[in-house]
Amino acid sequence: MAGHSKFNNIKHRKGAQDKKRSAQFSKLSREITVAAKSGMPDPDMNPRLRLAVNNAKAVSMPKDGIQRAIDKASANEGDDYNEVRYEGFGPGGVSLIIETLTDNTNRTFTNVRTIISRNGGNIGETGSVSHGFDHVGYIQYPASAGDEDTVMEAVMEAGGDDIASSEDGHEIWTAMEDLHEVSGALEKTLGEAESVKLAWRPTVEVEVDEAQAVAILGLIDALEEDDDVQTVWGNFSVSDEIMEKLNAE
Repeated sequence: MAGHSKFNNIKHRKGAQDKKRSAQFSKLSREITVAAKSGMPDPDMNPRLRLAVNNAKAVSMPKDGIQRAIDKASANEGDDYNEVRYEGFGPGGVSLIIETLTDNTNRTFTNVRTIISRNGGNIGETGSVSHGFDHVGYIQYPASAGDEDTVMEAVMEAGGDDIASSEDGHEIWTAMEDLHEVSGALEKTLGEAESVKLAWRPTVEVEVDEAQAVAILGLIDALEEDDDVQTVWGNFSVSDEIMEKLNAE
């Protein structure tokens, strides 16, 4: 995803995300519990759990909430969640990948399909759009982490594959299997990242106009309001001019 589009899209939705902080914590808690159940309940011994905990800390999730989610897994409490990926198309032919954690796949499929269709898109078969994405590691740092040259040098030394920098921050891409190692190395030189996760990076982007951008961002907001939806990835790119206009509204 182009460096400018990802950060500005996040910025555009910041107000909505702030209003949904409790829901965000609930989703993070679910991911922490699932990660802890998938391996050791110790972040130092479980890379997935470490990523989940770091992402929770990045949005100021309380420490006791993080610990409760880990303890729930250790005690084998709570619902058993399945990781289910849905693929579809949004306004303007944009490809979407929706990652969910669900204890009821029928409910989640119905909700995702309904949200997409109500917002000008349609759900597709598994594999219908994922062939146009690479499954990779993704690390996000704020602009305050350093200038582009400083961060690029750190990324090269850490073994990262690619970097996109803008005035909003830095996006770093790695091979999926190298994410834990690269993020750990970067933490020593740049500090704690804002986000570390597995991501779907489009191989080709679709430039959208203002009307399409509004529709797509509205669709993504609606999807992210669903309790079962963890992350939404798309292959769209929005120009700085359009994003500035949307942010001003």
